[in-house]
Amino acid sequence: MRRHPAYPHVFQPIRVGTTEIRNRIFVPAHTTNFGESNLPSDRHLAYHRARAAGGAGLIIFEGIRVHRSSLGRQQGVNGYERDCIPRFRRIADAVQAEGARLFGQIIHLGRHIDGNYARMPSWSASAIPWSATAPPPHPMTLDEIAMVVEAHADVAENLIEAGLDGVELQMAHGHLIQQFLSPASNQREDAYGGSPENRIRFARETLRAVRDRIGPDRTLGLRISADEFMEGGLTLEDMRLVVRDLVTETRVDFVNVSHSAYHGSYTVSTQMADMAFRHEQFQPLTRAIRAALDGVAHRPRVMTVCRYQHVAQAERMIASGGADMVGMARAHIADPEIVGKAEEGREAETTPCIGCNQGCANFLALNLAITCLSNPRAGREVEWAAPERVNAGQDRRVLVIGGGPAGMEAAATAAELGHEVTVWERSDRLGGALNRVVEMPLRTEFGKLMDRQRARLAAEGVAVMLETEATAETPPDADAVIWAIGADPVGQGLRSGGTALTMEAALADPAALGEDVLLVDHLGGWSVVSLAEHLADLGKRVTLVAPSGTPGWTISMYSSFALRHRLREKNVRIIGHHALIDHAGGRAVLRDLSLDACSELPASAVIAPLPGKPRDGLRGSWGGDAIHVAVGDCLSARTALEAVFEGHEAARQLWPASPARRPRTKALNSPLPER
Repeated sequence: MRRHPAYPHVFQPIRVGTTEIRNRIFVPAHTTNFGESNLPSDRHLAYHRARAAGGAGLIIFEGIRVHRSSLGRQQGVNGYERDCIPRFRRIADAVQAEGARLFGQIIHLGRHIDGNYARMPSWSASAIPWSATAPPPHPMTLDEIAMVVEAHADVAENLIEAGLDGVELQMAHGHLIQQFLSPASNQREDAYGGSPENRIRFARETLRAVRDRIGPDRTLGLRISADEFMEGGLTLEDMRLVVRDLVTETRVDFVNVSHSAYHGSYTVSTQMADMAFRHEQFQPLTRAIRAALDGVAHRPRVMTVCRYQHVAQAERMIASGGADMVGMARAHIADPEIVGKAEEGREAETTPCIGCNQGCANFLALNLAITCLSNPRAGREVEWAAPERVNAGQDRRVLVIGGGPAGMEAAATAAELGHEVTVWERSDRLGGALNRVVEMPLRTEFGKLMDRQRARLAAEGVAVMLETEATAETPPDADAVIWAIGADPVGQGLRSGGTALTMEAALADPAALGEDVLLVDHLGGWSVVSLAEHLADLGKRVTLVAPSGTPGWTISMYSSFALRHRLREKNVRIIGHHALIDHAGGRAVLRDLSLDACSELPASAVIAPLPGKPRDGLRGSWGGDAIHVAVGDCLSARTALEAVFEGHEAARQLWPASPARRPRTKALNSPLPER
């Protein structure tokens, strides 16, 4: 078989158990919140079919609940109702028709539900809450343990009946099976607690029950956390022993190596590690688990996940012997065709995952359907088909005013839909506010988004006019005008007159800020806390004031615990429930909002940005019949997530179009043998 010239290992077929897979890239199970009434939906079908058509070898469907006590929310999908079988069958048929394979992950979340949806307590090994604000779970009885063991087997059988190619037993991320395994969450004194032999009993019984039910000829694997990254929790050495024990006793076809526990501490922020983590940071865990399986009679395939954003990274991991397959979840959210583009030598066209966690993890934490900052189409594959040329004669002239993330997305999408597009940008470069963001080393991945947007503009022949500002005297000759002119920075006013510095002013000359810098977070997102971290990295003494009580309060726990960990390591002082009153003579005056008392701190500079003031521009003042639409910060100053989404949406909604389909590029993966 001819090897791919750039990726000879990635594009080799592989046999996992009894399942033949066309390449070594898989889409790991990841919660989408696409479920409807606890069942798979048409949105699931379109989402997974797009990624199968895009070249992925294997897709693992998100955690499928095995019992009512594990539902948590109506978007969570169950596998125990018989009504799920035809719905899963449709998804399996769609994925397999595109040449990929589909496994299903079976799960009980244990203590991680609050019980409000199912109107019952959560279940766990012991009555230990997963966070300081969570309710205590119900310690499971022996009868309940036996029932949940059989429930896993029942759901596995349903998935096989539905035509899925295999089953993944979830015992990672601090969910129920891991809660029994871990001494941090299991304080039982019966046969399921205490010694390592007792704590592994529930996992062993569940694995054996699932294998017995689906038989030896069906593919079965485990998802594990190789390290809980928490005090008193499971370590890598613990998990090397656990995994070897399980796969020695029961036939296991693959081990999917992850890490972390769903716990209210640092560990949960490693689970979907954001752009502040190194790409290779978790790879040694997979290598260690793989080494622990040496000499096992039926040696399972080893899979690896987390921070794989490019096929080249997967190639290096597989070529070095670190893993047999590489999982790319967020990279596939950002671009469902990432694998096919790599195989065809079109990697420059890949929409990048930038590890921001704003559309995926943040929306997950809000119980909303996931989206993606880089790819607004994620989860909207039905209503927003891939941009295609409009029919001849339907192209229009579109002027986009403003070349930030909203404007570039609007312009690129409109051009991809076949319209004639011009961009006016008043500065000397595209990028808008992101040009300042990428100056902070831990936020540089936003540069990948800008690079891709610029490349799309160039590929579609968009006319970009830099240092061009709209005036009342220059109304355009256009059918539509998209306003993406951003917002003006605003600093907090001070009692003695004047204003505090804005983000933009601070980043323009960090050296001029002096050594004692005080920041006030009125915004709650990444901007102020990222600047605090950046200034600490530059060696400054940083104080971060949070009038709300917590800085960065809109950042989900999937990033916030790691952020706080880094701020603590960098000696950033956080003062909650205080407000900035004044800054003069090298001193900042703060008011304690609980006591209404004032105090002073040394501060060579004070940075206290308020929400930006939207720029009105000339909307409504230009005559003619052109359609006018505003997007991004000139509507309301928010984040790049909203800006890119609104730019994309505006381009699609300018006019109803009857697209003439471009021929879909056929994936070049090696064909599968007949089934």
